[in-house]
This record gives sequence, C-alpha cells and structure tokens, in this order.
Amino acid sequence: MQYALIIREAPEDFKRREDPTYKNGWIAYTQALIQAGIMTGGAGLTAPETATVVRRQGEDHEVKDGPFPDGKEQLGGFYLIDVPDLDAALEWALRVPISQQGSVEIRPRLQM
Repeated sequence: MQYALIIREAPEDFKRREDPTYKNGWIAYTQALIQAGIMTGGAGLTAPETATVVRRQGEDHEVKDGPFPDGKEQLGGFYLIDVPDLDAALEWALRVPISQQGSVEIRPRLQM
C-alpha cells in the first residue's frame, strides 16, 4: 500500500536547509528509503514565501502570493512510499529527521 509522508517544517527549518548537518540528515534518510526499495516518489518544496494560493470564491477565484497557514508549520515536502501497512509507514515516519518544531503526517494514497 502506498502512503504519503507529509513533512511540515518550522520557519527556522527552511533557513537551515543549507546547513550541511541538517541537509545530510535528509540525504541519508532519502538514501535509506531508496535502498529499502520503498520510495516511489517525493520532493522537497521551496520556502513558503514562494507559494501562490488560489481560493474559490463562489464562481470566481482569488489568487494571492504567499502561504496563509493556520499554524506555524509549513509544508516542506513529501515522500511517497510503498509498504505493507500503516505500521510499516509509521516506522519510516519515525525516522524522518524533522526538528522539534516539525511534524510528519502519514496518509494512505487514495486508491481509484
């Protein structure tokens, strides 16, 4: 079954992306997913201030620059993994090198 590991990061985490220690943790984690043969996709995303948000307003749409989150965490990226079950996905999610301010959401891929 495929699961998305949805990574949310704090603003200070986006600033640390060029720090070799921080970056190397993510590289090692990605390599571990690849070596396990379970990574089917994923990507890191640019900083939240590069976002454009489209909202529906009746029949029209509103387009604004920048994110408008309800919380302090921002979407930083995602991994798509193929594992037997939620327990296996959880094991991999616990290994994601997030900071104390970050989080990982595990969500099954919609089967159509």
